[in-house]
Amino acid sequence: MSSTHDQKVNLPVLNLPPYEPDLLQSDGKLWIFDFLRKKNLVLTPEEWVRQHWINFLINHHDFPRGLFSLEKGMKYNQLQKRTDLVVFGRDSKPYLLVECKAPAIKIDENTLSQAMVYNTKLNCPNLILSNGLVHVYLEYSIDGGRFVQRKKPPKTP
Repeated sequence: MSSTHDQKVNLPVLNLPPYEPDLLQSDGKLWIFDFLRKKNLVLTPEEWVRQHWINFLINHHDFPRGLFSLEKGMKYNQLQKRTDLVVFGRDSKPYLLVECKAPAIKIDENTLSQAMVYNTKLNCPNLILSNGLVHVYLEYSIDGGRFVQRKKPPKTP
């Protein structure tokens, strides 16, 4: 594996604070080091968005890294599903579900539906839908009995 620090890699600029991930070139693929799972992952457009969210929540919003769960498996209607990113509260209950899409994918009703399917099992009070360029923040309103859109991400759990 060769480090890409010396080479210029063209990756999309996202609407999140920039950061310098560890990238590697190997087997004709680009890899990114996921410091939460402590391993290299193939760098897909969706993974680029997810790694930016991890960086943003930990380094810019003080979310404790020990509360993160990535690609949590679950069954829904006999189908195996995987969430992109779940952050647990200090009470060990799911607090935030982040649904990541590639920058070229629109954040729309399909994205919301996918997140809501996952959330039927998780019951997170906060959702973020993001393609790295557009972010939708949702918070469950007990008064209204539904999710309402917010302007900012939720506070640290």
